[in-house]
Amino acid sequence: MTGSVLSSGQAASILFGCFFLGLFLRIPVAFALGLACLPILIIEPRLDSMTLMSETFNAFNSFILLAVPFFLLTANLMNVGGVTDRLMSLSRALVGHFPGGLAQINVVLSFFFAGISGSSTADAASQSKIFIEAQRKEGYDDSFSVAITAVSAVLAVIIPPSILMIVWGGILTTSIGALFLAGVIPGLLIGVAQMATVHAYAVRRGYPTYQRSTIRQVFKAFEHSMLALLTPGIIIGGKVFGWFTATESAAIAVVYAGFLSLIVYREMNLKGLYAALLDTGKLAGVTLFCVGTASAFGWLMAYYKMPQAILAGVSAWGMGFYETGFFIAGAFLLVGCFLDAIPAIIIVGPILAPLAKTVMMDPVHFAMIGIVSLAFGLVTPPYGLCLMIACSVAGISMRSAIKDTMIMLMPMLIVLALIIMWPKVSLFLPSLISPEFLN
Repeated sequence: MTGSVLSSGQAASILFGCFFLGLFLRIPVAFALGLACLPILIIEPRLDSMTLMSETFNAFNSFILLAVPFFLLTANLMNVGGVTDRLMSLSRALVGHFPGGLAQINVVLSFFFAGISGSSTADAASQSKIFIEAQRKEGYDDSFSVAITAVSAVLAVIIPPSILMIVWGGILTTSIGALFLAGVIPGLLIGVAQMATVHAYAVRRGYPTYQRSTIRQVFKAFEHSMLALLTPGIIIGGKVFGWFTATESAAIAVVYAGFLSLIVYREMNLKGLYAALLDTGKLAGVTLFCVGTASAFGWLMAYYKMPQAILAGVSAWGMGFYETGFFIAGAFLLVGCFLDAIPAIIIVGPILAPLAKTVMMDPVHFAMIGIVSLAFGLVTPPYGLCLMIACSVAGISMRSAIKDTMIMLMPMLIVLALIIMWPKVSLFLPSLISPEFLN
């Protein structure tokens, strides 16, 4: 850049070198991103260290990001208020008689919970506490229990309402309503792929099943959980049909969750409410701090025109639509191994968006490729936050669970390939309900 002390290449070497050094020293990702910016801000005379603070706080000045703590609070209120227990009873009535009944329930409960929380880390933490010890008592291998709990948790960022979709829509100005609709079919396919994998494991290893529920028991379970199942409908329907914004829908979901927990089910007291608020504050603080430092990191990349340099090199390869789709997926899969999904969207999304545009890829299709790919990064080392959480609860090392986790990822990667090769997998519902949000 004219007038700058550092060239784009030199700035990139310092930025990414310091960031990966921070990861090697086991500095938390959010702090590593911020610290990586400091050397450049000190070296470059046109900038100063206050730029880091300024850009970090600019990132927080977003109405859309208010949805993040609201969705997390909704999930915590429903956990404390007995909603999760009712959804678990419904899951058991529906799939408990399948081979590997408890693991099947794990997947289906994650699917239901995904429609409420929007956070894979919240899902992994709660599901690990519920299922890992229970599966251990029923004779499941620890590596399998950890792997299925971790991979099923990724559904929370694919099935709407997803925090990643909200961040993506805010950063890349893509319709959040269209993203919510686009995640439904891919989420269903990935859930079915996980259940099929559990079936294969259960048959091979002789995992136990439960007695088949009667029709009456299934209807009773639906009746008890019907109000909880309305939550995603309120959130998604309200956003898609323009009744309220994503942030407003998240706030309404909090009110609804509080109404269910305090008045309808009456299972949450003031102590439970305090615990839900405290847990939400901790998780939201970590998430939003990541957004701030990643935005400062991304701002420096833009300042030195790194995205344009990267794009120019990749565009010279002359890739077609499908090759570009697989390249985008590969880039996000690789970045997801080292970086949390939210900073990855902020840093990598704007770099790859022009590449997708050159092959006439719909922005919603591009978003779904990126979000699904980053979701898989939540269970792939060395970052693999969901896998890390599940291993911590189980008291085993990530190395012990990695083989089963990679096996479970294989059919999920096939679904990702389907999303790339057949855009209608993700675009069918948006084109049917909200075609005005598509190209």
